[in-house]
Amino acid sequence: MHRLRFRQVHLDFHTSPAIREIGSKFDKKKWQEVLRAGHVDSITCFSKCHHGWSYHPTKVGRMHPHLGFDLLKAQYDACKEIDINVPVYLSAGVDNCITMEHSEWREINKDGRLAGWSSSPIAPGFHTMCFNSPYLDYLCAQIEEAVRLFPGCDGIFLDIISQSQCVCNWCLDLMKKEGLDALKEEDRKKCSQMALEKYYKRTTAAAKVDNPEMPIFHNSGHISRGHRDILKYFSHLELESLPTGGWGYDHFPISAKYCKQLDHDFLGMTGKFHTTWGEFGGYKHPNALRYECAAMIAYGSKCSVGDQLHPNAEIDASTYGIIGAAYKEVEEKEQWCDNAETIADIGLLSVQAVNNTSRNDDADIGAGRILLEKGYLFDVIDGEMDFSKYKLIILPDQIKPAGKLKDKLDAYLSAGGKLFLTGESGLNQDNTGFVFDVGAEYSGTTEFCPDYVVPRDDLAPSFVKSPVVMYMKSQRIKAAGGESLGKVNDPYFNRDFRHFCSHQHTPNDPARAEYDCGVINGNILYLAHPVFTIYRGLGAVAYKDYVANCIDLLLGEGKSCVTNMPSTARVSLMEQKSENRYVLHLLYANTINRGGELDASGGNVSTSLRSVEVIEELLPLHNVTVSLKTEHKVKRVTLEPEGKDLPFTAKDGKIEFGIDSFICHRMIALHY
Repeated sequence: MHRLRFRQVHLDFHTSPAIREIGSKFDKKKWQEVLRAGHVDSITCFSKCHHGWSYHPTKVGRMHPHLGFDLLKAQYDACKEIDINVPVYLSAGVDNCITMEHSEWREINKDGRLAGWSSSPIAPGFHTMCFNSPYLDYLCAQIEEAVRLFPGCDGIFLDIISQSQCVCNWCLDLMKKEGLDALKEEDRKKCSQMALEKYYKRTTAAAKVDNPEMPIFHNSGHISRGHRDILKYFSHLELESLPTGGWGYDHFPISAKYCKQLDHDFLGMTGKFHTTWGEFGGYKHPNALRYECAAMIAYGSKCSVGDQLHPNAEIDASTYGIIGAAYKEVEEKEQWCDNAETIADIGLLSVQAVNNTSRNDDADIGAGRILLEKGYLFDVIDGEMDFSKYKLIILPDQIKPAGKLKDKLDAYLSAGGKLFLTGESGLNQDNTGFVFDVGAEYSGTTEFCPDYVVPRDDLAPSFVKSPVVMYMKSQRIKAAGGESLGKVNDPYFNRDFRHFCSHQHTPNDPARAEYDCGVINGNILYLAHPVFTIYRGLGAVAYKDYVANCIDLLLGEGKSCVTNMPSTARVSLMEQKSENRYVLHLLYANTINRGGELDASGGNVSTSLRSVEVIEELLPLHNVTVSLKTEHKVKRVTLEPEGKDLPFTAKDGKIEFGIDSFICHRMIALHY
């Protein structure tokens, strides 16, 4: 496994040919001083940018017309002198420079328009290239040149890896050759997959042309769960996840909890920007970056922070003061975070992995949020991973097991595992019944939306004993052999022009409660509503409490970690087997939405603006209590990195202790 360093910077340098004096203020001494002040130990520098320009002399590409020296070599040499790693970046999927000579290499949509970020020759934006075209030959030659110019570089980072349903001449020829019909979407998708496979094979071979151990990463903005066939082309993973840039603060933990189960070291990638990539003069508050980097190491990741270098190549001291505040703390904590494995009670089987949905799958996000906010120890898994280590597996809302997945879940149940099913999960492919014995009769999908759930008293939210509205359709079930978890109240009628009530929807009819809201039968618990998707959309606390109460009912005494922290706090338990210790990570920060929609497009701004979720103050969390069940007998508990002993009690197989207060991140080592 390729091992990454902990404190990386991803240094964007996408630079227009209309700007002069490129690199004119690069200063080796200042470069080194600022990177040291930022506690940086690795920095990704540019061979080629999105505009298509190279930042070193090149026989293959086109050197930036206003760069008069080898900027990449100057950066590279300055870093290597002070033991900072230098992965080399090349933009792969977009290239505006080469399209001045070969516009025919661009992707074309099925309607004949230019595909990608810029659909018109007179619109500003980057040009998306087709990997079926000769552009791939050009790109591979650039990669080979870069690794030969910098054979000691610490990896190749290739960016913007995607292929749409292109119908350029090369794609049309390939589809004809392969017997595919360009008029059919499924065949166009097959063609795009063929292009991507060709891209992965050829660019990986180019990066390794002289060194088979050359690290390489292909960036698509997200590590797609379940697409493990392409991981053979990756030496490691980089989880692009800028909370303020559209990913949000819960994207990274869920992504990390999946990638931690793979055989690749990985790092999280946030940004120093207030918004997202391409923002000059935007600065995130240092406390936000402190929290984001603490979260990375808490979930078993290394760290990367995105920056953008000014065209004159003067490194920004303000940025590295902000980064340094976070990276100083990371540096102090690294030894408690390296070579650590997750400890989890629950496996969240990803809808994205099973159904090949988008990165923003609502059921996955909603389930992840509930588990994070309620402090459960969980991993995110796909159908190929080991199920046996989990006490409970959740299938959120949309997973209909069949084939190998069904067989694997059957074996898991036979070995004593527990399943938590919701919505359509657990149904057969044609929605005529369940593939597991959930202990209920099935009568299809309700005609009403919304309807209302009335859980039994022990499962209802603590502050609600009345019917709770559910904004998506339920499955009709009646307990038969299983134990009912409560009832569904139908409304008087669906809202339409013939009959409606009040502003939004019709109230529940107390006399219409024929069906059950859920059922438990042995090791299987089923809820009739797509509760995770509903929670992702609405975020109502009542939904979260209802779901958590049901999880606790099924998990029983198997819950390993209980704290009194609020929903905005996060908990992660890791094990360093080589050190004979567990490391418990407690995280806490208040996020708040600020700003709002602002039409700033046009002129010198590329987009409209929206509200941004920010962290400013880091407030202390007081009087935290923790109860943990561990496999190994704990002999000593310490606060790290201070090494201070923490009093604890051990009883009934649990370790219990308290933390007077902490700010942002607290590590507790439990030595066995």
